[in-house]
Amino acid sequence: MFKPQYPRPDTYTPATIRPTPAPVKPSTAAPAKTPTAFGGLVQSSPGIALALAAGGVAGVLALASVAVSLLLAVAVTAVALSVSSVVLLFLVRALRQEFKSR
Repeated sequence: MFKPQYPRPDTYTPATIRPTPAPVKPSTAAPAKTPTAFGGLVQSSPGIALALAAGGVAGVLALASVAVSLLLAVAVTAVALSVSSVVLLFLVRALRQEFKSR
């Protein structure tokens, strides 16, 4: 009665199971340094590695646009809070003046 019924997949074809490769023998030579496009000026991070794996430059640009939008949201929130605090301070001072005059 409560067993879900899923539609038959029409575009998905299951991947074939491949045998695992034989283990690679460790070499005694030191690993070679991989050259970077910017001469080592850009520090790699997991987010950038994931973005590069996801879509190359487009992935990095998407990650950058997310970061910029988050910073913009923080800036807009800070401006809204500062403006509302000034208005609230003005209202409190106006009410104090009103109560002092009575």
